[in-house]
Amino acid sequence: MLRQPATELRVLEQRHTSGAYLKRDLEIVRGEGAIVWDADGNRYIDCVGGQGAANLGHAHPAVVSAIQQQAATLIACPESFHNPVRARYQAALCAAAGMERVFLCNSGAEAVEAAIKFAVLATGRTRIVSTMRGFHGRTLGALSATWERSYREPFAALLPDVVHVPYNNIERLAGVLDDTIAAVIVEPVQGEGGVHPAAEGYLRAVHDRCRQHGALLIVDEIQTGFGRTGTLFACQQEGVIPDLMCLAKSIGGGIPMGAVLMAEGIGPVPPLTHGSTFGGNPLACAAGLAVLDVLQSSDLIERARSRGEAVRARLRERLPERAYREVRGRGLLIGIELRQKVAPVLRALQERGVLALPAGASVLRLLPPLVIEDEDLWAVVSAIEEVLNHAA
Repeated sequence: MLRQPATELRVLEQRHTSGAYLKRDLEIVRGEGAIVWDADGNRYIDCVGGQGAANLGHAHPAVVSAIQQQAATLIACPESFHNPVRARYQAALCAAAGMERVFLCNSGAEAVEAAIKFAVLATGRTRIVSTMRGFHGRTLGALSATWERSYREPFAALLPDVVHVPYNNIERLAGVLDDTIAAVIVEPVQGEGGVHPAAEGYLRAVHDRCRQHGALLIVDEIQTGFGRTGTLFACQQEGVIPDLMCLAKSIGGGIPMGAVLMAEGIGPVPPLTHGSTFGGNPLACAAGLAVLDVLQSSDLIERARSRGEAVRARLRERLPERAYREVRGRGLLIGIELRQKVAPVLRALQERGVLALPAGASVLRLLPPLVIEDEDLWAVVSAIEEVLNHAA
């Protein structure tokens, strides 16, 4: 079949897509490391990073090799059967997080759904506490815990027993925590909500308050996990081991995968109370093993910490104050709160060969792969400086 021109393929995709996504006028066809190319051969530095799913970048050799070998051996094997690749991965992931058990699924929203169900099963309670600006997914249970009203209001028949409290405010949390709460769900850094990191001591205080009332702590590490913030998991920076930890995005190096880690004493859950046809399939587990091995045998996690600090310092030093309000983040999860809408800034960066994300209407979010070369990382910073100096 002859390859169609890019414009025809875009029209074809737009004709048959659901309409659920706002698509940029860009057709990405290939990636390597932190670089992607479009159908016309133009090169872009990728700070979208698969919306956080590409911590190891594109086509990482270890991940590619693991997928190829496993695809030639066994792809599908449900959890009703034992599988050696899954067994090794479950053991490695639990050891890396210091937790006891894991439920494997396919996405972040699925992980949140499972964590809520497991918390209800473990406590016999139904009420959930989440935080304002928090984002946990778009399925009905996960959506109930998500703060943004525009996401929730079209689907008003959500879980009835979810209450939202301000992030980083332990007093307001204490005001709603009682012996009817099953769990508190919180992100170590609110990514979609504007790149707001937890204040020092906040996660520890939430953990302690949960203990006082017999509630479980669910930490959502879907975007912050796998080295993004300078430790394998962001909650490790406060020495917090939650009762349940939700994972996805970079867990499989780009292969769809999610997980709920369970601390000692949580579970096992009763058989048949939850499940996933594709969860824990050998292909995803092989990719997950490769991801863990690369992160644990390289300096990428420390590099994410040091490069992130350097980038934020440079931006604070060089950006004109009239163009931005604050530079925030942790590791290579970086947010720049602008004094204007972010959409035109994203377009201007794309014209300069840099792809980035919004985090709300006025926050520019950067999620570069941890493998990004220094030259490319500083090229991104220079492009942001140029765009914002021009805009200001």
